[in-house]
Amino acid sequence: MNCTKQQANWRTRRNAAPSQRHAQAKVLLAKVLLVAVVASFGLFVSVPTMSATPPTTNSLTNNAGRTVLTPKPARAPITPAKHPLVIAHRGASGYLPEHTLEAKALAYAQGADYLEQDVVISKDGVPVVAHDLILDDTSNVREVFPARARADGHWYLIDFTWEELRTLNLHERTAEEGKPARAGRFAASGIGFRLHTLDEELAFIRGLNATLGRAQGREVGVYTEVKSPAWHRQQGVDAAPIVLAALARHGYTKATDLAFVQCFDFAELRRIRLGLHSELKLVQLIGENSWGESDTDYSYLLTPAGLREVATVADGIGPWGPQVLTFAPGKAPVPTGLVQAAHAAGLAVHPFTLRADDLPPGVANLPALVQALQAAGVDGAFTDFPDQLRAALK
Repeated sequence: MNCTKQQANWRTRRNAAPSQRHAQAKVLLAKVLLVAVVASFGLFVSVPTMSATPPTTNSLTNNAGRTVLTPKPARAPITPAKHPLVIAHRGASGYLPEHTLEAKALAYAQGADYLEQDVVISKDGVPVVAHDLILDDTSNVREVFPARARADGHWYLIDFTWEELRTLNLHERTAEEGKPARAGRFAASGIGFRLHTLDEELAFIRGLNATLGRAQGREVGVYTEVKSPAWHRQQGVDAAPIVLAALARHGYTKATDLAFVQCFDFAELRRIRLGLHSELKLVQLIGENSWGESDTDYSYLLTPAGLREVATVADGIGPWGPQVLTFAPGKAPVPTGLVQAAHAAGLAVHPFTLRADDLPPGVANLPALVQALQAAGVDGAFTDFPDQLRAALK
């Protein structure tokens, strides 16, 4: 989900990782938990295609030739929270390398309501928590496996077994020539951050809920993305059943569970609901057609008719920030009307991504952005800075 400089304020759940031993990583995790627990709690989606087969029943075709599904079975609506949900985008990724257990622990302690897991499948079918299909920008894969790049010069996670992947060290995301993708973020090297599986993270969260959560009288949920399902199928892997099976192993199967499943590919989301019969809360991620996230027509999904179609299978949408608010230098953000239209269709709205170090035009600081989103009526938001979003909520 790479975007232009103007888009980079909000965009990338897609663009936006050498080496010591596990013991050091455990020490760091302990320190992170200790620091985070004593911190004050003031506490606020790669290249798929739309290839799932449309259902042969329970549907009709409108005059435009577009398949329109009849409404999903009656489900309890998402109960509005007192405040918008704080969704930790790849963990507390503004402070620690994304999708590390350390970043998830910090996000938990900072008051996140949900922790996000992007999932890519390994060569041997293991669901691995990682944002990118490639390992280039977040790990030391070049040094450990120098001869394993594909012809396009990239190292793909799906080309490695889990046993191989666990030997890699992660670091803060880099951009061109190894420079930090975002200046001012975690810069230390040689810490020993590691990849982990979806099962490991779900067990980790269960442990945090049993300790920190119990002490604080709360339970944190999971927000899991099926990454690039059509691309995975091109590689011979069906990602969605693997992800759903892992969630089920840890007790996430029902609409009432503290779990969301998200995807950019509408055909896959429809398949998850109607073909794989998942009862979990589903969220349709919405980008721009120019991004190439999938063959899904996002422009159509943003229309009232498109939102109604999304609502036949999903419980919410995850739009890009500028689809919720219009930004311009020197001007206050103005709601686009998307939230009201989505609510009219029965959909919750969770925009991405709030970054204190990368603000949209016309926004002075994160609290001002949060206030504008609250005024627009959002039900939650993804953020790299869970503590700051939580503190800004009113």
